[in-house]
Amino acid sequence: MIDIAFSKLAIIGVAALVFIGPEKLPKVARMAGTLFGRAQRYINEVKSEVSREMELDELRKMHQDIQSAAGDVERTISRNLSETEGELRSVWDEPSGQTEALSSPPFDSSIVKSKDFRKKKLAHTSAVPSWYKRQSGQRSRVISGAARMAKYRPASARKSPSFFQ
Repeated sequence: MIDIAFSKLAIIGVAALVFIGPEKLPKVARMAGTLFGRAQRYINEVKSEVSREMELDELRKMHQDIQSAAGDVERTISRNLSETEGELRSVWDEPSGQTEALSSPPFDSSIVKSKDFRKKKLAHTSAVPSWYKRQSGQRSRVISGAARMAKYRPASARKSPSFFQ
């Protein structure tokens, strides 16, 4: 930008006062200010337009890079898929004597038992209505061992506890 010191501005102001005159100087100064403001706004608009264009070019380049990467991934996946499909077809078309090595491991009954146990446990602890639990004989409340002993103790073994004994 142009480097204008205060002394240079004072000389320009005195020359404008002499050549333009004191009556027209405020109008000319106002006009110069508005023109200077318009020039600044125009320059800022041009700068923002250039920066937008640069960002747009960067986005276009990034879009092309992403498109090429996506194409590479698609080609790789399709190639791997076709290779796997070819291997599966070759295994499928082989005689049955050679595929015994690829068969599944022997059946394990402990897995089935553990699954059945979990199902039964869920059936007992799930959100079954209390009226159904009472009707089917399931416990709906759990009581402690001492409370259970007190509740089911025979009448002959019961003593009435006295406070002062």
